[in-house]
This record gives sequence, C-alpha cells and structure tokens, in this order.
Amino acid sequence: MSRLPSLIALRAFEAVARTESVTRAAEELNVSPSAVSHQIRNLETDLGIPLFRRERRRLAITEAGAALLPGLHDGFERIAAAVAGLETQRHAGPLTVSMVSTFALRWFMARLPRFQRRHPEIELRISTTLRTVNFEREGFDVAIRSGGGDWPDLHVEHLFDVEIVPVCSPKLLADGPPLTRPEDLGHHTLLYADTRPDDWPAWLRGVGLPKLDPARSLTFEATHFALQAAIQGAGIAIAGRPFIADDLALGNLIMPFDHMESIPGAYYLVCPEIWAERSKIVAFRRWLDEETTGGRAVIAASNSN
Repeated sequence: MSRLPSLIALRAFEAVARTESVTRAAEELNVSPSAVSHQIRNLETDLGIPLFRRERRRLAITEAGAALLPGLHDGFERIAAAVAGLETQRHAGPLTVSMVSTFALRWFMARLPRFQRRHPEIELRISTTLRTVNFEREGFDVAIRSGGGDWPDLHVEHLFDVEIVPVCSPKLLADGPPLTRPEDLGHHTLLYADTRPDDWPAWLRGVGLPKLDPARSLTFEATHFALQAAIQGAGIAIAGRPFIADDLALGNLIMPFDHMESIPGAYYLVCPEIWAERSKIVAFRRWLDEETTGGRAVIAASNSN
C-alpha cells in the first residue's frame, strides 16, 4: 500500500471542499480556521499539486481537488458508518462489568437475581480483578472501584462509604475465650486479607490498642475468604459493613463490638463519560443506586437488633 497523506489534512480538505468555507469547516472540525488552512497547505505540498485557487475572499477548488473530493467523501462516510455500527453493537451487546472479588461475592451476587428479573434483556459479563482496567482496550462498559473518587475523564457515581468492624461466628463466642472487651482480641485468632492489610491496624488504633498482638493470625488473599473462615469459626475477621450486612441479618456473623471505624476510600461506579447515558449502563446505574440505598437500610436494621 502506497503512503497516504495525513488523514487530518485529508479530512480538512474534504470539509472545506464540501462546505465551500474554511470557517464552516473549522467549526465542524472544532479547530481554528488557521489550523484548517495550515492542513490544506501541508496536503498540497505533500501531493505536489494545488487543490484550491486562492481568489479574493474565497477558495475555489481546482480540477485536481474536484477529482479528489468524491473518493474522500465516500471514504469518510464509510468510516463514519463503520464507527456507528460498532457503537450500535456496543449498545446492544452484553454489559461487561469489572469489580473486585469481595464486592462481587459479598455484595453483588446476592442481588444479581433482582437485576436479572428487572432487566432480562441485558446480558451481564462480570470480571473480577484488583487492577484498574482500560475501558477502551479491554472492552469493559463499567467498573466498580474503591478509592477517593478522583478519576479524571470518567463518569463517577458514589455507591457507599466504608466503615469496618470485626465480625465472628456466634459459635466462636460460645466455644472460645471471652470476647467482651477489645483487649480480649489478644486471646483469639485474627483473620487478615492481603488486599486490605490496613483494616485491622486502623480499627485497633480507633479503640486505643495500636500494639495488640493476637494469639494467632491467618492471612487470606481477599476479605471474602477471611469472612468465609470467620463464618466457619476459624477466627475473627474485619470488613466493611456493606459486605457483612447479609450475614448479620441471617445470623451467620455477629459483631462483638459496637465500634465502627471509618476508613478512607469509598466504592464507586465508573465508566467513560461519553458512555454514561447508554441505555444498558443507565439501567445498571439506576439499579445500583436503588440497591445501595436499600443496603444501607438493611445495615441500619441489623445494627438496631
């Protein structure tokens, strides 16, 4: 394939020739008239032939320019149609969502059937990962992220803040050492998560025990696995309230202490700004908003019992 001139310059020429105006072409391309004129001059230099005659107050297209225009116009129309077709496919295809495993397993999956009943027309594809995904390159529509909410060029919606609290199985209290004061944690096994190494130290500082050493400790890859171990009576885990609300309500876990420690970093839904109003993303956003509001109500009810 022979070398093509700059596509930017070709686009500028097509717009000027079609609109018969540098000013209107500049408005269409969202650049300055001088930038359009510069691209035209570069294209003429590259091709070695004049495309316009500079007449007083106007540009008149040359015979060479008139010969070039139909092919370019058709080419850009085909490009626009191809992009529109891809956009339609993204609108109609599955909704692909990235989230961390604890959010998926401890909060999202229990609520998934409600989304399916509400929106049977939307196919979901869920991927769990700790890393920040690239929406364009990896094909994700939305992501659930934990952090400060400051992601430039993304549409960001707050889901919930995080307050952490220790939890354990009721049978641990029945069969193990007493657990009436935070100091009693030193006689128990504390369950840690590699992905949340600061949660236990933050909570212990909050109750004035920054140097407490537990009798034993177990460390898991993620909070979800630590909570599963706590349900089985293996020790005391610590987690954000949204991720334990269901098990508190079911009686699988209890909170031995009332103190809840607020920590930095909330959970957010994020997606590219220009995608936020796609119908399937709007449906997902609205459903998440309803679920997180309802989730706070469930947590409040659990804490009052």
